[in-house]
Amino acid sequence: MARKYEQLAADIVKNVGGKENVIQLAHCITRLRFKLKDESKANTDVLKNMDGVVTVVQSGGQYQVVIGNHVGDVYDEILGYHGISGVGGVDVQEDDDAPKKPLDLFIDTISGIFTPILGVLSAAGMLKGLLALLASFEIISRNGGTYAIMNVVSDAFFFFLPIFLGYTAAKKFKMHSEFTAMAIGAALVYPSLAQLRSGDVLYQVFQGTMFASNVNVEFLGIPVILMNYASSVIPIVLATWVAAKIENFFFQRIGPTFKSFGVPFLTMLITIPLTLIVVGPVSTWLGQIVGFLATSFFNLSPIVAGIFIGFFWQMLVMFGLHWGLVPVMLNNVVTLGYDEVVTTMFGASFAQTAAVLAIFLRTKDTKLKGIALPAFFSGIFGVTEPAIYGVTLPRKKYFIFTCIGGGVGGALMALLSVKLYIFGGLGIFAYPCYIDPNSGDVSGMYYAMLVSAVSAAVGFILTFVTYKDEAVAEAAPAPAAPAPATPATESAEPELKAETLASPLTGNLVSMENIPDPVFSSGALGQGIAVEPTEGKVFAPADAEVTTLFPTGHAIGLKTENGTEVLIHIGMDTVDMEGKGFTTHCAQGDKVKKGQLLIEFDIAAIKAANHPIITPVIVTNSASYKEIKPVTGSTIKQGDNLIDTVL
Repeated sequence: MARKYEQLAADIVKNVGGKENVIQLAHCITRLRFKLKDESKANTDVLKNMDGVVTVVQSGGQYQVVIGNHVGDVYDEILGYHGISGVGGVDVQEDDDAPKKPLDLFIDTISGIFTPILGVLSAAGMLKGLLALLASFEIISRNGGTYAIMNVVSDAFFFFLPIFLGYTAAKKFKMHSEFTAMAIGAALVYPSLAQLRSGDVLYQVFQGTMFASNVNVEFLGIPVILMNYASSVIPIVLATWVAAKIENFFFQRIGPTFKSFGVPFLTMLITIPLTLIVVGPVSTWLGQIVGFLATSFFNLSPIVAGIFIGFFWQMLVMFGLHWGLVPVMLNNVVTLGYDEVVTTMFGASFAQTAAVLAIFLRTKDTKLKGIALPAFFSGIFGVTEPAIYGVTLPRKKYFIFTCIGGGVGGALMALLSVKLYIFGGLGIFAYPCYIDPNSGDVSGMYYAMLVSAVSAAVGFILTFVTYKDEAVAEAAPAPAAPAPATPATESAEPELKAETLASPLTGNLVSMENIPDPVFSSGALGQGIAVEPTEGKVFAPADAEVTTLFPTGHAIGLKTENGTEVLIHIGMDTVDMEGKGFTTHCAQGDKVKKGQLLIEFDIAAIKAANHPIITPVIVTNSASYKEIKPVTGSTIKQGDNLIDTVL
């Protein structure tokens, strides 16, 4: 009997540089995780375009080939017939404790702090933009109650941003209690601090320098320079880092009887005054200096800077390097009231989206059309990962065309001096962010629309005029992959039927784009939705067969009686918990009934291991359906309708 994944396994080994280039191989629920001697020997583009491979991710010293539900079979095939050393279904973590380069450490820290709040940050920014739009066109009065309440709705998140960043920074810095950091953030925006700032001035310090400041109050005889910390970013991040060190010091020295309240008591007692006296003012000045330097550099040659940022923005995003610029944008908005530096990247997503539309119109490849059309629609709203990874990047020339469109847009943004006043929506939802909320001037919004149109035109025209379908060089021989084993197997496959999947979990709904993993969020593994569970139980979403059950119990693959293939992945990177906190109640190959308990998991243990508990529920054979329609709303109960598959 022919082996089903023989050719795919052989092609993967060949294109990672051969077995002599492989140090070790592991796998998780969707990915082969290679440790290679030399990653430059791998044919990444060939692998990404190979049938049976979803995409390739290079991260943390691992070369990850994303397969999907059948990764275990491909893994076994590689180990069984290619003589490669494997460690089974466990991530290779040797590099986790290795020292990181300063830039890598900075980007990893910033992305870890900001990623969890991006969804709400964008939503709040969209609300602010909508309010500015309504007020500018005099649909509502700035002096009325409607405006006042809408301002509360849209501005509350930004005003209390230090509290939210305290929580995410605490998780990133591995504090034992995130609520201690939130208390520090709350102290920074406590109303009486603003009252003290507006009180009588005792004296000035640092006179004659750029740091000259009023002193309105003293603490134990020490002058306190009170800053405005509402909407600030850098002070709470640095304060939480300091708090993590202080907390850890006391955590190791206080006995279990007093630890639960003693450690937070001492941490807050020391950190909050220290932050108000030293950390807050210094970090505020640091933010002002960063903003000044960025703006000064931009002012030396705005057009050159705009071209550079616009052209390279998508590449920066792909490697995560854009996180080094996001704080600059936020800091400029907070300190100056606007940003005109980083916002020159605005046209890049529109160039990308238009290029995908051009490919959709020109290609005769039905598979590519099926990828390009949904990628185009998601790109309109600023989500370009499907467009980049699924369409343009594998066809390098057209990706470069989108970068050119982004560069032209960046130059135009700089030439027109377009300013971003609100950090918020993406794609077309970002237009209102360019309305001046103080004066109501809407010219910036019109300029942003012009820039997006020009960038889109460049990307579309360059791609449309030059596009032609090409075979992927050095790809696996066409007949080899599907030939030997499929006729009998395919005839035995049940006919697909549309169905409604029940929610396997109880919790809060999380949209695809907000899943903190690019492979899931981009839709590379299929369409679906995620749940942030409030109960540690996974139930069968339909009558199905357990096709994949990872030994650690953190993920399960199912195939329903109607042919829907479902992946449920509990948390992010939970494979490295090695099964701790997970209890399985089924086995691979079992037939299960809708509502049957499949897995129990310990939410507290996952959080204690600093892993997000967001759990994707993905239809991995989404391409077989006309549409995958997740439910809308904010919460879900186990057993409620979650996903409709439409043929």
